[in-house]
Amino acid sequence: MCGIIGYTGKKEAAKRLLEGLAALEYRGYDSAGVSFFSEEGKLITLKARGRLANVSAKVDACPEAKTSSCGIGHTRWATHGAPSDVNSHPHGTDALQLVHNGIIENYAELRERLTGEGYVFLSETDTEVAAVLLTSYYKKLGDKEAAFYAAMQELVGSYAFACVFADEPGTVYAARMGSPLIVGVGKGENYVASDITAILRYTKHYYQLGERDFAVVRPDGVTVKNSRGEEVHPPLETATWDVEAAEKGGYPHFMIKEINEEAKTLRDTLSPRIKNGLPDFSGEGFDVSVFRQIDKVHIVACGTAMFAGCAGKCKLEEYAKLPADTEIASEFRYAEPLVGEGDLVILVSQSGETADTLAALRLAKARGAKTLGVVNVIGSSIAREADHVLYTWAGPEISVCSTKAYTVQAALMTLLAVSAGLARGTLAEKRAREVVSLLEHDLPGEIDGILANDGGIRAAAHSLMDTKSMFFIGRGADRFLAMEGSLKLKEITYTHSEAYAAGELKHGTISLIEPGTPVVACCTVPAMFEKMLSNIREVKARGARVIALCPASAEDIRGEADFVLPVPTDDTAVSTIAGATSLQLLAYFLAAERGLDVDKPRNLAKSVTVE
Repeated sequence: MCGIIGYTGKKEAAKRLLEGLAALEYRGYDSAGVSFFSEEGKLITLKARGRLANVSAKVDACPEAKTSSCGIGHTRWATHGAPSDVNSHPHGTDALQLVHNGIIENYAELRERLTGEGYVFLSETDTEVAAVLLTSYYKKLGDKEAAFYAAMQELVGSYAFACVFADEPGTVYAARMGSPLIVGVGKGENYVASDITAILRYTKHYYQLGERDFAVVRPDGVTVKNSRGEEVHPPLETATWDVEAAEKGGYPHFMIKEINEEAKTLRDTLSPRIKNGLPDFSGEGFDVSVFRQIDKVHIVACGTAMFAGCAGKCKLEEYAKLPADTEIASEFRYAEPLVGEGDLVILVSQSGETADTLAALRLAKARGAKTLGVVNVIGSSIAREADHVLYTWAGPEISVCSTKAYTVQAALMTLLAVSAGLARGTLAEKRAREVVSLLEHDLPGEIDGILANDGGIRAAAHSLMDTKSMFFIGRGADRFLAMEGSLKLKEITYTHSEAYAAGELKHGTISLIEPGTPVVACCTVPAMFEKMLSNIREVKARGARVIALCPASAEDIRGEADFVLPVPTDDTAVSTIAGATSLQLLAYFLAAERGLDVDKPRNLAKSVTVE
């Protein structure tokens, strides 16, 4: 959840740290801080509650920052302890300063023990406990590496650490277990970061640290060791993104920039996997004949990725006639899932580091199931640990509210379902070619069409300016689309919103409809138009204002609606995917008109790397 940056080299470290934190702020923005060495070797720590600008002002006022050449930084999403100056990272002692992403689960017992040893704690955080524990071992053992290994043996939970010792200017120590951490490699300078976006301005080359790896990072080189203290040599990877991809490029917010990138990311993701008009995953080493050998598919994910998984479930059952269920990752791992040999578990995650999804992957593998990761980040934990991986090639997604990641996940799952249907002999080649053509050629153009003709969406959003509560309804695949649309609205507009299967309205929910209540009716599935029309009339009879998401072919529904959101097609292969773009824009325009912080909604962070 939090963002970490470390730098050592010959440039102004404080400036590099702040630039890296600005790129990582989507991972948390409750508070921020930096520690750096002055030219004289003094270790200085500056931190503050609130946005990064508060720390930047402190750095600007610090003369020593101009001559700094090594340091660490952190932007926080609070877990232990409320956002405050004292709870901000870095944390440390007279010996060291440390930044942390993760959760130390046994911090309370460690704190009690260390208090008994005479240490005094200033904050409420679990991170300070880790810093004090490391200090304790360093003072006992007199060796930094030995101190790290001793502390890592005691810590229970997850962590990505970057640490600087007061008596060793110019060196950053790093370790990880459960939380992502990379080491960036430059010329005469090196970095530590939570992800590549923090350092893209300066280098595209990096090492992925493995579980329980420990790294010593100096300007002239990097040493990586495993949990047994053996030196290891992870492959040097190169990011495919450039710095422009991680910047706004003239858009007012990352969210609208990323919505406008959806057509391109669809082409980037789908085109390499289509040959002669049919799906082809052979270039990635994924043999789709596996679908002939399995009995059931379990799709596991969190948040928006979960709803993309639901889209995949619908298509796997429709095209491949293969039983599929979806489960929230945090529930899957604790519900004693009936999963084992003969099953395929598909893990969907933008970051590839989602803690609950990663835990579900490990549980599925332990029970003998085959696993397939659908992720965006190359070399991420899920990508490395799954039996197979399909990358979404969406590029960096900076806005906390996920948009293009959902679109390409849903489209890739649809293409995968077509491939499964062909492999199982349950989908005719003619229909397969139709669906593939719709995905490859029609869908990107239709999304561009929605973006070019957004007047109706803007009008609908304006009508919601004073809305405090609303509902989304849908049937079939549209039920899941309604859930995704409702989530988008809640995330960035802070409007109470609930999504329901439209047929359930009469079983209780309709009692909440009163004059003026907005209801978004998702109607992209032609087989459900007649039923949805009845549900729309039911809520309108009780005074609801209806915003209908539907294609031009749904004439009767459009006639009943107060506002219409466009869906250019009524082919269910892609209509729910295109419909998501309209719902994303609805949420965006409302949040922007309300003057809210679209890219950094309150209490949220982009990558959920703790449970």
